[in-house]
Amino acid sequence: MAEEENGDNGYTQDGTVDLKGNPILRSKRGGWKACSFVIVYEVFERMAYYGISSNLILYLTRRLHQGTVTAANNVTNWVGTVWMTPILGAYFADALLGRYWTFIIASTIYLSGMSVLTLAVSVTGLKPPTCDDPTGIDCKQASTLQLAVFYGALYTLAIGTGGTKPNISTIGADQFDEFEPKEKAHKLSFFNWWMFGIFSGTLFANTVLVYIQDNVGWTLGYGLPTAGLAISIVIFLVGTPFYRHKKPTGSPFTKMAMVIVAAMRKSNVVLPRDPKELHELDLEVYAKKGMYRIDSTPSLRFLNKASVKTGATTPWMLCPVTKVEETKQMLRMIPILVATFVPSTMLAQINTLFVKQGTTLHRDFNGFTIPPASLAGFVTISMLISVVLYDRLFVKIMKKFTKNPRGITLLQRMGIGLVLHIIIMLIASGTEMHRLRVAKNNGVVENGKQVPLSIFILLPQFILMGTADAFLEVAKIEFFYDQAPENMKSLGTSYSMTSLGVGNFISSFLLSTVSKITKEHGHKGWILNNLNDSHLDYYYAFFAVLNFLNFIFFMFVTRLYVYKAEVSDSMDVLREEIRGSKELQSYIQ
Repeated sequence: MAEEENGDNGYTQDGTVDLKGNPILRSKRGGWKACSFVIVYEVFERMAYYGISSNLILYLTRRLHQGTVTAANNVTNWVGTVWMTPILGAYFADALLGRYWTFIIASTIYLSGMSVLTLAVSVTGLKPPTCDDPTGIDCKQASTLQLAVFYGALYTLAIGTGGTKPNISTIGADQFDEFEPKEKAHKLSFFNWWMFGIFSGTLFANTVLVYIQDNVGWTLGYGLPTAGLAISIVIFLVGTPFYRHKKPTGSPFTKMAMVIVAAMRKSNVVLPRDPKELHELDLEVYAKKGMYRIDSTPSLRFLNKASVKTGATTPWMLCPVTKVEETKQMLRMIPILVATFVPSTMLAQINTLFVKQGTTLHRDFNGFTIPPASLAGFVTISMLISVVLYDRLFVKIMKKFTKNPRGITLLQRMGIGLVLHIIIMLIASGTEMHRLRVAKNNGVVENGKQVPLSIFILLPQFILMGTADAFLEVAKIEFFYDQAPENMKSLGTSYSMTSLGVGNFISSFLLSTVSKITKEHGHKGWILNNLNDSHLDYYYAFFAVLNFLNFIFFMFVTRLYVYKAEVSDSMDVLREEIRGSKELQSYIQ
């Protein structure tokens, strides 16, 4: 009764509908019931993805007999593609099909790629024979057909993830109505559970699955995540009657292009002193669509010319202020996005060179052989512990000094992560220097045999990488989602994924370039198939310098950045909304 008198009628107010496009009752769809299906899907999907990526370099070197540089680059090129394709997935979701149907089609492609990949590592004719030569020189190379099937499956999988990654998290977030204070509060908790799902699936892949791949076989090691992905898709489909959906609102790229073109075509037009003279739609138009209207801001003033009234009314000549401000929001984030490329390049080392280092070290522990890729599990464990400590201790302590409900701003949190990346690569360089010294003292440089050191000497760089992720990666996801306009959330989410994609491509470029340059003029080179005769310590030191220069760049661009909304006040405003809603309900009843 209170809802009806309040003009709510129990329907969602954020523009969400059912699959047929009908308005929906808040009590019937969405909320945590719907989100539970989405989070369970993500647990299994992360298990599937990391079940392939974590140990991929060892399959390429041990089963396809590729060299260190070639295998590492093949891994990072594939991972880079996996994280770049979400841009296309976001486009199809926002412009054409909607998030639900884009996800359904993409998950089918994803599963087909996983299925063929499992066949590629299982069927005798689709894989080269085993070989015991550690150098790979005398091993029979994979045929063109075998490589075509294997890489065809990998990149089919990559296309599938492009449609699932940017949409599954936004489907989850769509289950909470931004216009309803209580649901808005729950939406903030959704991302914590979302990250928990990611951690759980990743940890299982980096421990159980990599052990099965190393000690039982690749068939079961790839078959399990494939089966898990199939189960997760079924679980997602079971939740269909409970989901809320948002209609496609048109390509964000087209909207942004309209603003830029309109501003350029009116470059000689003088901006009015009063922003109210600029073109804008009535508030009711946005309210009907469940959208926010945004006031004009002075930043990137040139784009404001797109809203100057000159008589022309075509969308490529005249844009509402809100559309201009949405474009500004996406453009303002690009320098921050660029500053995340280098740390994403560091993350690419976890499943490539860090794992290859592990293969050269003593891995027996109480009769148990530790898979090198399983050390990535310490990244996940460290990240989980760091996130809890950050939320329970660090935020509470910092709130006393900053008066910010988040403790520190999202950009400050990212900055701490960047500093940690500098420290990580300095430690990695020192550890590698020690490993090479022991290899030389024990005469295993030329023959490439195992160095008499425990694999656990690599733990500091893995553990600190997880700590850095708790600051940088978590803040990065939240930052790009939070700062993106409401109807461009898929594109905003894809920003954080694009960062990982570009970082992996940069890793491939740097590895190839450094390997080539350091072999010139008769030198042996820094990165060889025999890591005992390489100089990864120099390479990691180079990364430390690169991270330092990137941190300077980050400090510069963050000083210029203007938040979409005052983040430090957002939690206080939310509390006031909830308190006001409760008081109003009590008064009406």
